[in-house]
Amino acid sequence: MSALSATEFARVAAAAASDRAEQEFAFGSADFERVRSLIYERAGISLHAGKQAMVYSRLSRRLRETGHRSFGAYLQWLETARGVEGEREWQEFVNCLTTNLTAFFREEHHFTALAEDLKARGTGSPRIWCNAASTGEEPYSIAMTVVETLGAQCNARILASDIDTKVLATASRGVYPADSRGLSPERLRRHCLRGTGANAGTLRIRPELAKLIEFRVHNLMAPQWSLGEPFDFVFCRNVMIYFDAPTQRKVLERIHAVLKPRGLLYVGHSENFTDSRDLFRLRGKTIYERV
Repeated sequence: MSALSATEFARVAAAAASDRAEQEFAFGSADFERVRSLIYERAGISLHAGKQAMVYSRLSRRLRETGHRSFGAYLQWLETARGVEGEREWQEFVNCLTTNLTAFFREEHHFTALAEDLKARGTGSPRIWCNAASTGEEPYSIAMTVVETLGAQCNARILASDIDTKVLATASRGVYPADSRGLSPERLRRHCLRGTGANAGTLRIRPELAKLIEFRVHNLMAPQWSLGEPFDFVFCRNVMIYFDAPTQRKVLERIHAVLKPRGLLYVGHSENFTDSRDLFRLRGKTIYERV
């Protein structure tokens, strides 16, 4: 690579100085490493080295709202905060650093497969866990699939959980833009109510569908999982990509423990767990069966 000319060097240096001047809060490599360590301990999330800008952008809001002038001061306060206030801020910290990308019937082949599996198992009372439920599109898609397959009178129970309290609040409301991706005209008519007046341009999930779902905050890194009876199906899609290999193995072992024998685990398109053949066997496209 050729050396920079004097003009180019001056331009790069000026740009870097401008970036530093525009940076509202002090944020160095030590601060970033501290954030990486804290979110890993708290939520199992493994942030790679290229996430500095993302961390700065997302956590800056917390510094403004809490009145801190540097990341060092904020993180020191976070680590020493106690009681209700401390737990509230830890939740805000986690909320800032979790990624929520979802849509109705995302990775649609899973819902086709779920319908086939529901028919094959012949139970009118399936128990399903949707982990990382985000703003709710995924668990509502599961509920739609269940009702379309087993009928409106089925006794399905769906647990929808997430570590992020803010997205769960959105999910529990069940209100979305009317042009939300993934919903066919037939599903809009059958499962949703269109907003009118001040609510024009929105849709609401019908109450009879929403009642199938229980929304609950759940941290996969929690010492104990209190999830009730074993599940027939678990959706844990595009979650493990944020974990390192030891954390993935730990979570898989615990999912294995809460699944019924031959229960099914649906994962994201980029996730592969063939190294855990003692726990799960590949049953279909990104679908695993409990061994």
